Amino acid sequence: MLRQFGGQQVDGLMNSSNLTILDADLKLIAYSDKVNGEVNKILSMWGDIFLLTVEGKLYRYHERTFTQKLDLVYQRDLYLVAISLAQKYKVDPVQQNVIFRRYGDYLYSKGDYDTAMQQYLRAIDNTEPSQIIRKFLDNQHIKNLIEYLEALHEESKATSDHTTLLLNCYAKLKDTEKLDAFIKQPGELKFDLDTAIIMCRQGGYYEQAAFLARRHEEHGLVIDIMIEDLKWYAEAVAYIVRLGPKDAYDNFMRYGTVLLEHRPIEMTQLFVDYFTDQYRPKKDAVIVQDTTPAQQESSGFGTAAKSAVQNLVAFIPLPGMTVSSTPAAGEQKATQVVETTTAGDYVAYEAPKPRLAFSAFVDHPDEFITFLEALIKSENVKEAEKADLHTTLFEIYLHQASNSKAEEKTEWERKARQLIESKDVPIDTSNVLLLSDLERFRDGTILVSERQGLRFDVFRSYTAAKDTRGAIKALHKYGPEEPQLYPAALAYFTSSPEILQEAGDEIGTVLKKIEEDGLMAPLQVIQTLSTNAVATMGLVKKYLSSTVERERAEIAANRRQINTLRSDTSQKLQSIDSLSTQPEPFSATRCSACGRTLDLPTVHFLCKHSYHQRCLNVAEGQDVEDVECPICTPQNQTVRQIRRAQEETAGRHELFQDALGRGKERFGVVGDWFGRGVMGASSVTGTG
Repeated sequence: MLRQFGGQQVDGLMNSSNLTILDADLKLIAYSDKVNGEVNKILSMWGDIFLLTVEGKLYRYHERTFTQKLDLVYQRDLYLVAISLAQKYKVDPVQQNVIFRRYGDYLYSKGDYDTAMQQYLRAIDNTEPSQIIRKFLDNQHIKNLIEYLEALHEESKATSDHTTLLLNCYAKLKDTEKLDAFIKQPGELKFDLDTAIIMCRQGGYYEQAAFLARRHEEHGLVIDIMIEDLKWYAEAVAYIVRLGPKDAYDNFMRYGTVLLEHRPIEMTQLFVDYFTDQYRPKKDAVIVQDTTPAQQESSGFGTAAKSAVQNLVAFIPLPGMTVSSTPAAGEQKATQVVETTTAGDYVAYEAPKPRLAFSAFVDHPDEFITFLEALIKSENVKEAEKADLHTTLFEIYLHQASNSKAEEKTEWERKARQLIESKDVPIDTSNVLLLSDLERFRDGTILVSERQGLRFDVFRSYTAAKDTRGAIKALHKYGPEEPQLYPAALAYFTSSPEILQEAGDEIGTVLKKIEEDGLMAPLQVIQTLSTNAVATMGLVKKYLSSTVERERAEIAANRRQINTLRSDTSQKLQSIDSLSTQPEPFSATRCSACGRTLDLPTVHFLCKHSYHQRCLNVAEGQDVEDVECPICTPQNQTVRQIRRAQEETAGRHELFQDALGRGKERFGVVGDWFGRGVMGASSVTGTG
């Protein structure tokens, strides 16, 4: 029918053919076309397909390039085909990632966010993360964002900003499990440590922050988190004492004041141990045992878990910790931390100067005193440092005394006094005086004055403070060695009615001592007492009476002595005159040397001694007149020596002036020197 009505055109339609090219690998129709005429042959050569029709027409079909194919499937949104096509042609990963990313963009535009994220993850190697992150910043897509950020960290492509964003996402979802898994993942660190710790602390995940810091040996951060964030003061101390000497020193010096406020006993002992070269890092072992919950409670594990060390072990491993055994799966085990430090453990370090620790004890005087006392007793502290320690301890004793009352003040002053009383204490005298003056600690000033022999200053310090009892005590103690204290005491006791009343009978004792030792002339005593109207006549009546009686007795004694001396002098003058003008009879019958009867030749001396001439041992050629009486010779020589000394002394005026300066009564000194015949008397020579 078509041939009949259509002629040649109808014949052409009836003879057309359909060409379909299939891609067996991709399992799709690669090309489809309608060819006019009947196909005679199909040929494949030179990479093309040739189709020859019966009419002799030749059709050539050339395969499109990969890029053209890709553009074509993009136009038709056939991204799965594009992916398969890329895999077939084994294109490089960069081109494949472009396809994945475009496919992800297509799915994102269709609202299929989960599948889109899978494509973005496949293209993560060559994709700028910020392009993807911006798409999922909405709270509705936070899980997809977490998935992408985790992949970035897994591929080590994350920056500190990515870490911050991921931790913020965990915090927003309060997903502690994922956060723990993220920070506790084994192997090499795949994120910025500092950023992670900061974000955990800002988000309130302090234990996770401490775990990260401990895992990477950031001991300072661990302790800072415990103290500043968790307020775990006992745990912080337990952690510090398990560090090496250098790390321990850096941290307890940094947080010493805070820890002393909350854990004074443990921290004071730590300071003492470290600065006395006795610090030993503690080591622990976690003992794992088979036990039931009831056994745990009865054996004390429940109590031990409450300790600071158990609290630490619960979330971070302690430095130097070992585990004795590992529980098998499904077994219930109890753990207990046991210190394993032995006596022989020692980590060499040089103990720093104790003064470096002083600032840590601000506002903690009791702990500071304990620290100083322990260091002073220690043999490991250098002697050069102990002077500073003693001075500081003395100062803190006085400070405590000034801020205390009644019995406590007395006890602190007793300790301060006991500290400086020892002769071996290396405290500089000037420091003792300065500190005692600043804190008004009179005992310190007195002790220094005593050591320097300034007894008068000690007495004056009591009188300046109107401390009459102290002045009396000092007078009794120093008076025998310092007589001039008695005149000063007399002036002080009569300076006011109150002091006079408080002194009581002591003023009588002072007057008696002044009178007995002649420390003051009676006129000086009267002048001292008349300075003010305090002393009464009744007070000095007894003194004046005894003084008058003593003066009268002295006058009478002097008169008797004068009469005796005058009588002796008169007799001596008469004897001299008799010897000079009258003959002297000699009646001796026996020799004063041998005791035999005298016979000629005999020698008589004016001293009434007579000798045989032979008994005098007169040398040959010696004149008998030059011979002295053997019995009187020693006495005569003594007299001549005294006279010679007087003549020599008469020319040494400085001796006379010195005697005047030291003498209590100058007129008496002049009379004494005159009586000894040194006032220009001529020399006297004579024989027995």
